[in-house]
Amino acid sequence: MSPAPDDLFRALADPTRRALFERLRQDGEQTVGALTARAGVSQPAVSKHLAALKAVGLVDDRREGRETHYSARPRALAPLVDWTGRMGD
Repeated sequence: MSPAPDDLFRALADPTRRALFERLRQDGEQTVGALTARAGVSQPAVSKHLAALKAVGLVDDRREGRETHYSARPRALAPLVDWTGRMGD
């Protein structure tokens, strides 16, 4: 089941979350540590933002030892693309 457009808009409304999603989309899979190094916020804050993105399906995670790697799921934006397409008609 796809997330509702409202949930996606809410998740992407935060500039830090948008920046994290954009970095993952552009640079590919990264660890929380790598994301934190350039995020300008603490590691716990980055983890909370990633959890919010994961909750609406915008990122996936995988564990490798003690590290968690995150990757973007751009196809999860489909409900927003559909909604904006309908608004343009």
